[in-house]
Amino acid sequence: MRGDASATRPLGGLVAALDGRGFLRTVIPGGASPPALVTITGVTSDSRAVRPGSVFVAIPGERADGHDYAPQAVAAGAGALLAERALPGLPVPQLLVSGSRAALALAASWFHGYPSHRLGIVGVTGTDGKTTTSYLVRAMLEACGVRCGLVTTVDVIVGGTSLGNTGRSTTPEAPELQRHLAAMVEAGDRFAVVESTSHGLAQGRVAEVAYDVAVLTNLTHEHLEFHGTHEKYRAAKRRLFEALAVGPSDPVKGWPKTGIVNRDDRWADEFAEAARGAGAGVIGYGADAWADVSTRRVEEDARRLRLTVRTPRWEAPLTLQLPGRFNVHNALAAVSVGEALRLDPEGMRAGLEGVVRIPGRMERIEAGQPFTVVIDYAHTPDALEKVLDGFAPLAAAGGGGVIALFGSAGERDVLKRPMMGRVAGERCRLVVVTDEDPRGEDRERILEQIADGAERAGKRRGHDLLVIPDRATAIEAALEQARSGDVVVLAGKGHERTIETAEGPLEWDEAAVARRALGALGYGTEGQPASGGVRSGRYT
Repeated sequence: MRGDASATRPLGGLVAALDGRGFLRTVIPGGASPPALVTITGVTSDSRAVRPGSVFVAIPGERADGHDYAPQAVAAGAGALLAERALPGLPVPQLLVSGSRAALALAASWFHGYPSHRLGIVGVTGTDGKTTTSYLVRAMLEACGVRCGLVTTVDVIVGGTSLGNTGRSTTPEAPELQRHLAAMVEAGDRFAVVESTSHGLAQGRVAEVAYDVAVLTNLTHEHLEFHGTHEKYRAAKRRLFEALAVGPSDPVKGWPKTGIVNRDDRWADEFAEAARGAGAGVIGYGADAWADVSTRRVEEDARRLRLTVRTPRWEAPLTLQLPGRFNVHNALAAVSVGEALRLDPEGMRAGLEGVVRIPGRMERIEAGQPFTVVIDYAHTPDALEKVLDGFAPLAAAGGGGVIALFGSAGERDVLKRPMMGRVAGERCRLVVVTDEDPRGEDRERILEQIADGAERAGKRRGHDLLVIPDRATAIEAALEQARSGDVVVLAGKGHERTIETAEGPLEWDEAAVARRALGALGYGTEGQPASGGVRSGRYT
């Protein structure tokens, strides 16, 4: 089954698939043809994406109910509806199900020919480090001669071609995700690495993905505005490991199902037990020698990490072209995937050592300035702490200090804001608090909550604590304050290309803004215009 726009399937096949899984309650005929004879051209839960012949899946949500958009979908040409309740007066077949989210995932997978059954699937979850670990795993597989697709926050790669990821959702909705997986099958990929977020797991976006390897990076404070409690957050993450269970219709792909856990994380045993409960094996990685995959020596500088990796099969040095001691764990997680799949150790090392850059992750901005400027996606207290602690020795060695610039997303986890302020206040010579994605929330309120944490750590406004809502102005101020030997960390936005405001998204490019600010200070970047800039003008 092709993953392109030309594919069609008989609606009767979807009826059979839903019925076979116990999702189907009843079928309401509609139109001139019996449901079994209707041909469909796609599956979507977005009425704006309906095209002639689509199945529109009506999903009830907190802010909007998809059932209300069914008439709009039919007017756009929907050939059938999949819903939780009957919708009178609409002249198309209606498939009524017990839960439309789960049915959406099944319908999307069915339409695209169950592509995850024909790919090895590595799922990566955790609070921090998911994207870096995903990139490392893909690089390792490719270096071992295994073609591998990728779905992450930063990019979607199919058949070696980057498609980009312009959306803000790390894990796409089921129709888009299944379409990507189908395209990977068609392009000749043998594996796919899927960054699997707590939202994607809780909302069933990945419900029909046949995972083979599940990876936990770590678990800290994040997304409580969505999950409500840390227990529910963990439960959502655990679904990835529970999904390793083999059902009666799952194909045997030729490698053992494996859960990979960070033994230095306090929740490791909980996730290992979930994997074992699903009948999967477990590999633990960590800094201590008792982990299955470990390291006994780590050296770092501003540009790389050198470590000795030890596994049950081999022991060898590894030079990672990524700074930040926390990347040791990301590398060990990737090595653990290689061990689960019994990859060639030399190929594994070559792949990991060949990764020189991950967009928005510990990305250095060089313009000849006498201080270090780094862009990173760190947007949780734990991630910010690790980044700042990692750069403290570098700054001290150069006779400088650490400057942190960051914010916190509006309409998201409120509790982490003062925690992040405290983390930066305790570690930095200067803290600059600014916008991240205020959305519809009062931007001043967000910044005050962060600043309160920094002040409790001893920072003083106007002295070593600056509160500047406009992010471009804040970056300019941080770089103006930088001295020789300092490390300036621009955290929170990373690779993202928009700032979300109440008025809508504004285009943003953190690296370009930083280069422009450095250019204004008299520094130039080799191969880059010193004037950089934001594509749509200054964000204010």
